[in-house]
Amino acid sequence: MKKIDALRAVRTKPQLALLLGVKASALTYLLYVLKPATQYSSFDIPKKSGGVRTINAPSERLKLVQSSLSELLQDCIEEINKAKPPRAPKGRFAKTEKEAGGKRSKHVEYVFTSTLSHGFVRKRSIITNALLHLNKKNVLNVDIKDFFDSFNFGRVRGFFISNNNFKLDPGIAKVIAQIACYDNKLPQGSPCSPVITNLITHGLDIRLAALAKKSSCTYSRYADDITFSTRERLFPSNIVKEIAGIYSYGDDLKAEFGRADFKLNEKKTRIQYHDSRQDVTGLVVNKKPNVKSEYWRLVKSQCHLLFKSGRFLVKEDGKVKDGNVLELEGRLNFIDQVDYYNRLRQKKPLNPEYALENHKLNTRKLLSGRERTFSRFLYYRYFYANEKPLVLCEGKTDNLYLKSAVNRLVAAYPRLAKAKTVNAPYHLLISFFKYSERTRFLLQLYGGASYLKDFIESYEKNYSFYKAPKPSNPVILVFDNDTGFNSVEALLKGSKMKEVVAHPVGSKKSSFRNSEFIHVFYNLYVVLTPLGAAKSTAIEDLFTRSTLDEVVSGKKFNPTKEIDVDKEYGKEVFAKKVVLAKKGSIDFSGFCPLLDRIVKVLEHYESTK
Repeated sequence: MKKIDALRAVRTKPQLALLLGVKASALTYLLYVLKPATQYSSFDIPKKSGGVRTINAPSERLKLVQSSLSELLQDCIEEINKAKPPRAPKGRFAKTEKEAGGKRSKHVEYVFTSTLSHGFVRKRSIITNALLHLNKKNVLNVDIKDFFDSFNFGRVRGFFISNNNFKLDPGIAKVIAQIACYDNKLPQGSPCSPVITNLITHGLDIRLAALAKKSSCTYSRYADDITFSTRERLFPSNIVKEIAGIYSYGDDLKAEFGRADFKLNEKKTRIQYHDSRQDVTGLVVNKKPNVKSEYWRLVKSQCHLLFKSGRFLVKEDGKVKDGNVLELEGRLNFIDQVDYYNRLRQKKPLNPEYALENHKLNTRKLLSGRERTFSRFLYYRYFYANEKPLVLCEGKTDNLYLKSAVNRLVAAYPRLAKAKTVNAPYHLLISFFKYSERTRFLLQLYGGASYLKDFIESYEKNYSFYKAPKPSNPVILVFDNDTGFNSVEALLKGSKMKEVVAHPVGSKKSSFRNSEFIHVFYNLYVVLTPLGAAKSTAIEDLFTRSTLDEVVSGKKFNPTKEIDVDKEYGKEVFAKKVVLAKKGSIDFSGFCPLLDRIVKVLEHYESTK
């Protein structure tokens, strides 16, 4: 059954609780036993325009319910969009082809994609919002006054009862409003407030888009920020007009806001001309979506200070204080998203896989200045100033193997994790590096011996770039002890690697394969899977034979790349359907020698500080 149909069919609180994935008793306790004032913590954050914005953050238990409601409503929106009639405006449908049985089927599905609202909408962002207003002569920014306060309890409840797409049972609409509202309004800080505001504001979006089209303008909204743009020399007077050098809203625009029961914030109205910088939701839109130059200069200078001294400063409320590395990473991620999108818009977009595999290029040569700074930040964050010992595995499924082993053997390895207690949850004391397409492009890391070999080869040069205090934690590379390690072994035994030491054997490089760990230099270590009586081993060999013989959907496990898909399954299925699914009953004792080696690395690095 579709989510929207299931929601319409709900008649009781237990049915709604089931749809939200929570216990009915827990929902009742949250809504009717606990006092609302105990469910939220309030704090103020400064606005850029002056004043403060009050955030009402829900408790963890209430937040989980509100998050479930948000996901449910977003699923409903997607189903409603799929059901839109075929005669929609050109370009408003996205063509998708469904796959069946591993083969691409002929079934084509057209999904309606609205371009009106971009805030807190799946597959929408401030970038997609800004794209609509590129290369326009005039850009008008309008702000809805007291946006979240405009949605009171009755308005939320009434929407779900009367809206043709929902038509919910009045009692259920009331419960949804109780979950969502605090102090008779939608609180800023709740995960379900944005999606509900989008649902209720959609009617205004449609009418303003129609007004914009009639006036040769483009319209979009991101939360409470509304933008009109035009290629005409002036905005039409029904949207905005100028009297004696003072701009005021047009009659048609004011009428639509009044009809929807919203107020315009006169103080935040701006008209931006083509011969000056135009920005939409923080992005410059004169030619392409871009961050403001002063924003980038500030972030770049903060990175420079961080690399040099291990700290940087920020100004907040007129006071200077130490900056937060996670917040700086967020700013760099934001800038990188914009740059990445602009790369994709190029006529010949760069394909990192093609560049690496076909031409063997160093992708750092292909990075822009901003991407190079982001690359250096990520290197600093993960490998130089890592807050925990970091493990980089050769295979993508190895992380899951090791995490599961540490979890099951936590009592024997207090250096690797803290066991769950009455007062605290289970907590890993080491971290595992997660590979992605962006780490491949920005850091040249994607798993596999060849990538890790290049990582070792360039580590000393990259490490020496930073002048901040020395690392507190090691970086540990875990390899299978097989032929895949040959190229790495040759590198470590080479004349350039003079500081490499195998332990506990000493400096005899011929004993790498049997060593407990290898200290390459600085905080970089290599650990191999133990050999034992075998001539070569892989991490899968640490599992018991009974675990490796597990049958999934009538198929047997094959750890190699050459798999008979009709009879065998590979490492990814083994990791998820066997290791993760049966973690509680699997014998992980075979991992003890490998985990012992990781612990010895931690002890050795501690002794070198």
